[in-house]
Amino acid sequence: MKITGAEVYGPDRLFSKRDIYVKDGIIAESGDEDVVIDGTGCIAIPGFVDIHFHGAMGHDVCDGNSKAYEVIGKYELQNGVTAMCPATLTLPVEELCNVLRLGAEYAENVPEDGADLVGFNMEGPFISREKKGAQNEAYIMECNADVVDKFVEASKGLVKIIGLAPEVNPKFKEYIAAVRDKVKVSLAHTGTDYETAAAAIEAGASHVVHLYNAMTGLTHRAPGVVGAASDYENVTCEMILDGVHIHPAAARAAYKLMGRERIILISDSAQGTGMADGDYTLGGLPVVKEGKYCRLKSDGTIAGSVSNLYDVFRTAALEMKIPLEDVIDSCTINPARCIGVDDRYGSIENGKIADILLIEKQSLKLSKIIKNGREISQTHLAY
Repeated sequence: MKITGAEVYGPDRLFSKRDIYVKDGIIAESGDEDVVIDGTGCIAIPGFVDIHFHGAMGHDVCDGNSKAYEVIGKYELQNGVTAMCPATLTLPVEELCNVLRLGAEYAENVPEDGADLVGFNMEGPFISREKKGAQNEAYIMECNADVVDKFVEASKGLVKIIGLAPEVNPKFKEYIAAVRDKVKVSLAHTGTDYETAAAAIEAGASHVVHLYNAMTGLTHRAPGVVGAASDYENVTCEMILDGVHIHPAAARAAYKLMGRERIILISDSAQGTGMADGDYTLGGLPVVKEGKYCRLKSDGTIAGSVSNLYDVFRTAALEMKIPLEDVIDSCTINPARCIGVDDRYGSIENGKIADILLIEKQSLKLSKIIKNGREISQTHLAY
């Protein structure tokens, strides 16, 4: 395959007019020209990597069945996500192990029309009841390294990130020391103060789940999780820029505080994503989708999002006025590095998997999707 005519986004963060060659599904110096794709008027960027989302098209990965992975994987790929790392909710341990086993099975037999499953991001169950959001508090438990081992085994090593609220787990330092070489510990659904968050980071926590949301806020006397994360350059931070969760000014401030290399855009998409407004569930809890909003029926709390990562990409670049290069990195190489799959995904470089998006230069509309060096038939694109 040869892709010609596009402005290609390179690992140097520059666009250049050059051809991309693909051989046996891998980006190469040269390749067969039996298939030529014209990218004139488009930019070519890497396929997206979403490291935090729950579902779409009426399904959730926590449904506990194989069909959910197949439907969600197809939807993600149709909307530019070529590698996915779904997030699990707070459920009983055995239910979570089953969800992880099914995901591992999908990862070993990915359909041609589905996104690769490259990891799991576990929000619970070691979180705070105060900041639980849409998590089911009936299944919240104290952090436990033996339980983490069960999760890692059930997923066949695919668990990449697992959440922690240190303020409600007195032995968090010992726990982090026990698991930090197996999984990335994230500060998630936490009411912790700056000092405790900093102590957790010093102990080995290195990630923050959906920055600003379900955590302590940033104020001048109580900088909380946001302040602690900004002080440690090894900490990566997720953000949901769907036009609902974070004000544009707060989003731009986060890029300045953290630096563009540490921000990872996520969708946090729920079951109702890609569906009509109406009633759905999230982790077994009833939610309502209304336009861009997804809320718990019980109290109106925002419950995940109903935007895919491509929605987030366009919102960040076109509406929030974040530099395009920063937004691209936050959807591609930054998440790939975060979960350790940047040797295969996240940039257009020789030797990496040929996952490439062709995007109309001005509108940023998705034009073509290349997965494993093969053009994907677009059957239900959002754009």
